[in-house]
Formats: sequence, C-alpha cells, structure tokens
Amino acid sequence: MNSELTEEEMRRALFGTPQPEEKASAPLVQEPVPEVVFTKLVAAPTAMQKVAKAFTPRLRVTLRVGNEFEGKMRELIHEADTLSSLLAGQEAVKAARKKYRYVEVVSVKSM
Repeated sequence: MNSELTEEEMRRALFGTPQPEEKASAPLVQEPVPEVVFTKLVAAPTAMQKVAKAFTPRLRVTLRVGNEFEGKMRELIHEADTLSSLLAGQEAVKAARKKYRYVEVVSVKSM
C-alpha cells in the first residue's frame, strides 16, 4: 500500500467524490399564478369585539371556615385556575386565612 497519498486522494477518502454543481441546479418551472380579484374589504367595527377565551382548567375547592375554635363553621367555595389539586387547595387556604382563623379543606373537584 502506498503511504504517500495526494491531497486529492485524501479528500476523496474522507468526504467521498464531489458532486458536480451543474447537476444540482435544474431550471425552475414557474407555475401560472391564478388571478386574484379583491372585493370590497370589510372594515372592522370600532367597538371592541368579544374574543373567545381559550379553555382554562378550573378546580372548585370547598372549605369550612370559622373564627371560633370548635364553633360555628361556614362553607366557602373557592375557584382556582390550575390543574394541580394541591396548588388549588393551598391557594384557597391562603385566600381564606386573610379573613378566617380556622380553615379546613373539604374537597377539591374539577369543574
């Protein structure tokens, strides 16, 4: 085997044979563009249009709250915009603690 290879032979061994550039470029065929006739544009009304909101996941958290220990308890419902029942419960308890001293989570259900 010949230990002295030319630069061109080394390139062919590493990268393969070069592709001729003439074959790569083919004449582009332009397709006929159909005529587009624009009609009168409809102007958007100046009043705000209602935009449909995307679906947001909601959970309903039911709490029992009160200010007296073992006293009268009220039922409170909190709606959270999350899929996590743990986060929904924590958010509901945090909101209820602002007004009530004793807070107990009864249930977390999806709406």
